[in-house]
Amino acid sequence: MLTELTIHNFAIIRDLHVTFAPGLNALTGETGAGKSIIIDALGAVLGARASADFVRSGEPAAWIEAIFDVGDVAKRPELAAALGELGIEPDGGMLILSREIRSNGRSTARINGHAVTTSGLGTIGSLLVDIHGQSEHLSLLRPALHLDMLDHYAGTFGPRARLAELVRRYQDVHAQIETILTGERDRAQRIDLLRFQVEEIEAAALQPGEEDALERERVILANAEGLALLAAEGYALLEGGDPSSAEPVPGALDVVGLALGRFEEIARLDSSVEPLAERLRDLQAMLEDIARDARSYRDQLEANPARLAEVEDRIALLRRLTRKYGATVEEVIAFGKQAAEELSELETSETRVEELREAEDRLLGEIAQEAVALSARRREAARALEHDVEQAIAELRMGRARFVVSFGPLSSRQTVPVSLNGSEHDVPFDATGIDRVEFLIAPNAGEEPRPLARIASGGETARLMLALKSILSAADATPTLIFDEVDVGVGGRSGQAVGEKLWSLSDRHQVIVISHLPQIAAFAGAHYRITKLEHDGRTETRVDLLNDAERIDELAAMLDGQPVTVASRENARVMLERVHQWQRETAARLTAV
Repeated sequence: MLTELTIHNFAIIRDLHVTFAPGLNALTGETGAGKSIIIDALGAVLGARASADFVRSGEPAAWIEAIFDVGDVAKRPELAAALGELGIEPDGGMLILSREIRSNGRSTARINGHAVTTSGLGTIGSLLVDIHGQSEHLSLLRPALHLDMLDHYAGTFGPRARLAELVRRYQDVHAQIETILTGERDRAQRIDLLRFQVEEIEAAALQPGEEDALERERVILANAEGLALLAAEGYALLEGGDPSSAEPVPGALDVVGLALGRFEEIARLDSSVEPLAERLRDLQAMLEDIARDARSYRDQLEANPARLAEVEDRIALLRRLTRKYGATVEEVIAFGKQAAEELSELETSETRVEELREAEDRLLGEIAQEAVALSARRREAARALEHDVEQAIAELRMGRARFVVSFGPLSSRQTVPVSLNGSEHDVPFDATGIDRVEFLIAPNAGEEPRPLARIASGGETARLMLALKSILSAADATPTLIFDEVDVGVGGRSGQAVGEKLWSLSDRHQVIVISHLPQIAAFAGAHYRITKLEHDGRTETRVDLLNDAERIDELAAMLDGQPVTVASRENARVMLERVHQWQRETAARLTAV
């Protein structure tokens, strides 16, 4: 649940800190005092879009922090998975969400001190708090959302997800078929191109790394005569004799051999010189190895113009291929492999189309089976939802209004053969199934149910949303529910019923309600007054948790205006006592059950 909310320099709020309680919390105050701004600030720290316009005039940035106790919900799969993806763990069962909004339009979001994206903040925020404002009430008028509400009630999001995956696979298969059938001319041209490319690359018989080897060989062949002369001279300097000199020249081996003889003779008289003689023996052996290798290198060098021409032709071929198909021989080989695979796939497209059609038919059969089963579960749940909503509507004093969940066909161009009433029909479908769902209402007995958007007033819409929320909350894992403007268009007579319904939600959720009606505020376990005042010539918002006496004064002012009179205080006190008595009796009745 939300335990603390801190706001700095957000709109008209300079500094604000509110500690919330479990159960039902009520925020009241005059219009314009800043109630909706507090909700806007909370929405921002939960990941909603927030522009630089929210930054208090003259300040560099706005900052909001919300602290949540998630000890009871941290292990729920959705929240645990979302936190795990961000690499965040609750600190002692607490999550601290913060957001800084700078005057230049940039913002920074953090969870337990870890920087996260705004979308990451929104993902976690949506699992912690559900805010219902006027826009959410109006969403009830959009039939596109009615199916989601019904699936929430029916617990059919699992089957719906399985169906959506089948539809995705079907659409992928169908798209492959369309690509093959609609591109015959392009396919023939592509086959010709690929066949030429594959044959050209295969004829080259490329080997990885051969370009470097050929370059090295070309250098050697192009300089064979010079290399042979240098090798001969080097060998002569090791073995003795210089081809370029008319007189005998001792080689390095001769010189080392003479030096070795001298030091071996010394060593016979002075054993301390033996290590030096041993090193000369090692040097002599090493020079002999070098001389053999030098002779072998000299003997293998041979000017070969024919081989040089072959190497240069091969290098020219490789360079032509790398200009066309890749920067390196390895990339050309990879290109050829990929082209060969595509060519094989295109050349067998007719067989492929048959295979794809079989897969398409199989998927359509699975879609039909899943969609019919899903629709049956929805229709069964719809009857129960109608009953529950009508009961909740009656409790909210909306009279004998009828609530109907209407089913109709989708407008999708995709169809699936479905057996209905003993005959087969082609029924439109999409990723949600085969049902178009819309909520209808008949506000008065004897009237035909019609779409909510055509007949529901603002007050009826708000109360209907509350009725639905009270029913859906049993399956709703969101720990904190916030209702802003839930009392729009609601009079005092209905206010008590709304308060009762909000209080009933608080046994499973923390509920925060912003209200102008004392009949609703009286049900709260914690009552906060929001006021607007001036400080240093500027308007600021203030929130105070009211004690018992202050609460009676606030309810009295809400009942009868200012100044508060003895009579209005007594009315407020009686109202509170009546509400407390109802809460005690209801709690006792629920405990007994």
